[in-house]
Amino acid sequence: MYPTPEEIKQYIQSGLNCAHITVAGDGQHFFATIVSAEFSGLRLIARHQKVYTALGERMKAEIHALSFKTLTPEEFAKQSAS
Repeated sequence: MYPTPEEIKQYIQSGLNCAHITVAGDGQHFFATIVSAEFSGLRLIARHQKVYTALGERMKAEIHALSFKTLTPEEFAKQSAS
């Protein structure tokens, strides 16, 4: 059985302090926008590693495909204003 977008959202939130998160998908392919102050000062690869750490073994076992955008709260506010 594949996870739901809501379950993936909960998985990420359980391991990462998120200011905002949305997850959409069809059960096999998902896209998430993740906003966290923990991303401040980090390069893209380090941000992605934090998300993968939060998901743990689920990335290998449950989640077939996940793409995501990682933003700091400031970056998200700037993007939302545009």
